[in-house]
Amino acid sequence: MAGKKVIITGVPGVGKTSVITDTIQKLADDGVPYQSINFGTFMFEVAKAKGLVQDRDEMRKLGKDEQKALQREASQQIAKIDGNVIIDTHASVKTPSGFLPGLPEWVLRDLMPDVFVLVEADDDQILRRRMSDESRLRDIEGSRSIREHQEFNRAAAASYAMLTGCTVLYIENADFLLTLSVERLAAVLR
Repeated sequence: MAGKKVIITGVPGVGKTSVITDTIQKLADDGVPYQSINFGTFMFEVAKAKGLVQDRDEMRKLGKDEQKALQREASQQIAKIDGNVIIDTHASVKTPSGFLPGLPEWVLRDLMPDVFVLVEADDDQILRRRMSDESRLRDIEGSRSIREHQEFNRAAAASYAMLTGCTVLYIENADFLLTLSVERLAAVLR
């Protein structure tokens, strides 16, 4: 059974994981099962096994060739999973040398998503969320930098859709309105 492949992205701190978790629960309650796959976890497990990193936050500091090889291995493994799958990842990764596409052509060709979802929020809300999240070690950025990253992700989403023929959906995840975000996403994924 093939199922739907849905890629959900957003900048760090946008609340993507909350949207995914609550949407999967809502869909399961409605009898539409989805499995959540974290693309970065696949990459991290491979990188850790190779001795390249010790924690997830070191991943974005790897060289682009190392990141490309890890992306390839992760996409090939994920492509083999049957059923409805939500792939939690990033449209782009901010590195010291610039933005690295989170889903280069070879990854997209392996995954061939049906829907590409970009979770967004107000830049100031994302900044506040990042500052209050003590579970992660994040680079310090201002609202302008977050805005630039979200704008780059919109451009990336358009190019990803051009390569795969998938649709692009924008989900606004504003503070205190998670339920609305989940309802909107669940309606599209049923």
